[in-house]
Amino acid sequence: MRSAVPQGAARPLGAGSAADAAAGAMPGGSGHSRWAQVLWPAGSIVPRPQAVAVAVLAFLAFGVAVGDAVRPSQSSSPPLVVADVPAPASTQAATSAPPPVESAVTPEVTAVAVTPKPAAVAKPKKTEPASKAPAPVPNALPAVKHVFEIVLDEHGFTEAFGASSSATYLAKTLTAQGELLSNYYSVAGGALANEIALISGQGPTPQTVANCPAFTDITPGTIGAEGQVAGTGCVYPAQTDTLAGELAAQGKSWKAYVEGVASGAAGEPATCRHPALGSSDPDQVAVPGDPYVTWRNPFVYFHSVIDGSACTKRDVGLDQLAPDLRKAGDTPSLAYIVPDRCHDGSEQPCAPGAAAGLAAADSFLQKVVPEIERSAAYKEGGLIAITFDQAPQSGPNADPSACCETPKYPNLLLGPMAGATGATGTTTTGATGTALGTTTTTTTAGSNGGETTPTGGGGRVGLLLISPFVKAGSSTEVYYDHFSLLLSIEELFNVKRLGYTANPALVSFGRAIYNAPAPKG
Repeated sequence: MRSAVPQGAARPLGAGSAADAAAGAMPGGSGHSRWAQVLWPAGSIVPRPQAVAVAVLAFLAFGVAVGDAVRPSQSSSPPLVVADVPAPASTQAATSAPPPVESAVTPEVTAVAVTPKPAAVAKPKKTEPASKAPAPVPNALPAVKHVFEIVLDEHGFTEAFGASSSATYLAKTLTAQGELLSNYYSVAGGALANEIALISGQGPTPQTVANCPAFTDITPGTIGAEGQVAGTGCVYPAQTDTLAGELAAQGKSWKAYVEGVASGAAGEPATCRHPALGSSDPDQVAVPGDPYVTWRNPFVYFHSVIDGSACTKRDVGLDQLAPDLRKAGDTPSLAYIVPDRCHDGSEQPCAPGAAAGLAAADSFLQKVVPEIERSAAYKEGGLIAITFDQAPQSGPNADPSACCETPKYPNLLLGPMAGATGATGTTTTGATGTALGTTTTTTTAGSNGGETTPTGGGGRVGLLLISPFVKAGSSTEVYYDHFSLLLSIEELFNVKRLGYTANPALVSFGRAIYNAPAPKG
């Protein structure tokens, strides 16, 4: 049976046991002890007040014990004295007074504890506005707006640009202003064939190699692999595209500035001058008073140019260049500049006692190039390209070599091209990548790891580029050719690739060529 008073609670009340309390209740009793001294003072018949309290508590404890003994245990209540016993810590915390109402039920405190405020949520990093222009692409092409292409005639690289060149203005003054591409080649034997390649990507025919003594259509004129027109003859069918037509289709302008075109006999046109279709060409050789020859003007060999009115407006005399340079808006996107036989470098003088060769070409450049460089069109984004249609194909300086794996031309069935099928040959890797199929299997290594062929091409002619976008006095030995130049112009103006320039293996000019430091600011 459960004790009425817990052991720990009884001790402070001063009773060792019930017997001790009873014995000490009477003065002088046999159970007298030190507690009796406290409860009843010696010689007193009246107990101290403490004795009375102890007696009352003892009586109550006895009553509680009796009640416990007769009451069912499950319904028993704790004795009254338990109220004075300290509760365990956990019980005390449960029964302690609650904190002030403000802190217990404040909604704001509860919200912070359960749901974080929006301000506490980490925000994503700030992004740039969608309308901001993207950063410039490192390999992006420069913003060339005007290309001035000057094509001289029949001199190789060493003659024109070497240390002993008689063209000192070209080889020294202009070379110091621009970038010299020393391993730059023409693509066929024959001046006209190379000029046609420069504006259309077309390979030669036997007649264009011979500068077309008869002005006849190419027959059958079907278009085959790589956009090449198949057949023999000189004038390409109307569906054959040219750089001029592609520029016009994109809303850009072009002009051929042909020196001497207006110097013909009475009744001959002063622009877009060419023989009647199907006739012999009377302007194969320069004569006194008329230094113009048809085969130096490649645009008139395309029906897509000569059949419309564009030719008379766009294939004009050199005298129109200066007026067109006065305003950038009047300057065409492409200016193809053709010196006549008095100034194109021909070794045959155009008149008795007249200068000839590279010295005459140098005089032409001294007049024309500064005019271009002073123009607003050049300053706002100009590029001058100076090259030769081919190197000499006979004589002591003959150079029939090619580079960059010149294509196997389907229309040439004689000489080193005999048996050609028109398919692109095996590609090889040069200084900057792969290029087109070779014309012959016999090759010699170039000075920069590229390959050259001893036959089948027009020789090494060099190319000089002058522009705000190229570094003055720079040079490169990377291998390029006339098709590379056409492709590079197509890329600058974002027009369709023509003929052989559509071959993905052909190497064009990139940021390595456009090497001028970026403008500050």
